[in-house]
Amino acid sequence: MIILVVVALSGCTEKKATGDLNENKSNATTIDSGYTHPAEKATVTGSTTVLPLGEATAEAFNVRQNNCQVTVTGGGTGAGITAIAEGRSNIAMASREVTKDEKGKYGDKFQQFDIGYDGVVIAVSKAVYDAGIKELTTEQVKKIYAGEIKNWKELGGPDEEIYVIAREQGSGTSDTFNEDIMGDKKAETPGAGTTAMGSSEVKTAIAGSDSAIGYLGFSYAEGGNIGVITLDGVLPSMQTIKDGSYKLHRRLYLYTFGESTSCAKAFIDFATSAEGQKVAEYNGFIPL
Repeated sequence: MIILVVVALSGCTEKKATGDLNENKSNATTIDSGYTHPAEKATVTGSTTVLPLGEATAEAFNVRQNNCQVTVTGGGTGAGITAIAEGRSNIAMASREVTKDEKGKYGDKFQQFDIGYDGVVIAVSKAVYDAGIKELTTEQVKKIYAGEIKNWKELGGPDEEIYVIAREQGSGTSDTFNEDIMGDKKAETPGAGTTAMGSSEVKTAIAGSDSAIGYLGFSYAEGGNIGVITLDGVLPSMQTIKDGSYKLHRRLYLYTFGESTSCAKAFIDFATSAEGQKVAEYNGFIPL
């Protein structure tokens, strides 16, 4: 599923996206665009984990100057990397690094820009959490996704078959989960009964079930009718993710391929600036 979000020049006043950064465009001198022609455009596509951050950063960027307008779409990390390599997008959002296979296919012209930290959160249905399943080990989660543990009662929970939700291939979130939990990025998860196309879908599926388990980006885990699992004795938080004590920690990236357009460069400069990092933190992401 591809989500298209066009971030318009006007009407961008929603506080959640920009907080105190929505100032009058006359104050846009903080972005040194260097353009002589207005309305140059850049497209950003990729990771659904990074998508809310991309949207919020684009909104803040767009309202602060008139020279460059940024549009943001989802689709997954793999889709974003493919899009920039094939010239269909200017910037890719990614929740993992570019792989050797991708470099082998398209060449090593990828430019990487760190924009924040994230964690992959293991979550269960509220009914399961309230019944006592609040902590799991890596080995227990692995056995659930391998189909070796099929009922919550095997872990001291309710007598309910486990409804297992995974992510699609090419997702940076699934790559992190498979590598750190299953032992290999390309590992199979035969215990999974559903494949979701984004963290939002995972959260909705968990909240709509009484017996589910799934994994999703840290910023999606706030609120909602789900229970966040303590993994190997460590609860995911901004601190434990940033200091690496939570196992499923990772960095988030923007990528370009080859030479960047001036508009794309201006947006990346803003996203990685102190002001751009304030946007990240305000929207529940972990700044650098």
